[in-house]
Amino acid sequence: MHNKVKSEMYSKSVVAVVIALCAISPSAASSQTVKSTWDGVYTDAQAARGSSKYAQCAMCHGASLEGNGEAPPLVGRFIPDWAGTTLADLFDKIQTTMPLYAPGTLSAGDTTDLIAFLLKSNNFPAGANELAPSVDVLKTVSFDVVKPAPNAKGAGTKPRK
Repeated sequence: MHNKVKSEMYSKSVVAVVIALCAISPSAASSQTVKSTWDGVYTDAQAARGSSKYAQCAMCHGASLEGNGEAPPLVGRFIPDWAGTTLADLFDKIQTTMPLYAPGTLSAGDTTDLIAFLLKSNNFPAGANELAPSVDVLKTVSFDVVKPAPNAKGAGTKPRK
């Protein structure tokens, strides 16, 4: 009986320490580096796959991504609508509402390939790594409409007085 009490006290202590550590340490998501759409978050190969998958989108959004009056364009005017969001927001919109005739039927991989194609079509640069089909990863990519200014930290500039 004495060992059972010790074991329960030990378990409660471990739980208390874990809770305390979680409370004082930043969450995994918030500690991740936030990337920008300007940081080359997709590959050219991924955008090419997205281009071939775009055929089912073209019936509404147009062959040149220009929109059709009812469906919005996916180039030009499309970009400002997503300012201040993350790629997870775009991913969710596509996953839950597209295609119009069969919403929710695109795989996560197809959706990220389509996002890569949209980024390429809107002149965002490609990079060395594919865009991961993970909402947690996509939440770390800011949909920046305008290319962010380079970080001046350590650039040898002196603060103004």
